[in-house]
Amino acid sequence: MKQVFDVPDMHCPACVMRLEGIEDDLPGIQHIAASYRKQRLEVEYDEAQVSEAQIVAAAEALGYPLHKK
Repeated sequence: MKQVFDVPDMHCPACVMRLEGIEDDLPGIQHIAASYRKQRLEVEYDEAQVSEAQIVAAAEALGYPLHKK
């Protein structure tokens, strides 16, 4: 499954690195790409291994609330 989120609090390359690091913490994420210029996060994941709620919670734990596009 592919999901796109708005991330209004993302504003620099370090934010991108933090958010893309979620891939290392959650099994089932197949691809993750963040853009601070677009303030957007795209995530492709296997729903059998990880849920959207887990992805959102992981981002929020880093201080980045996600808003579904």
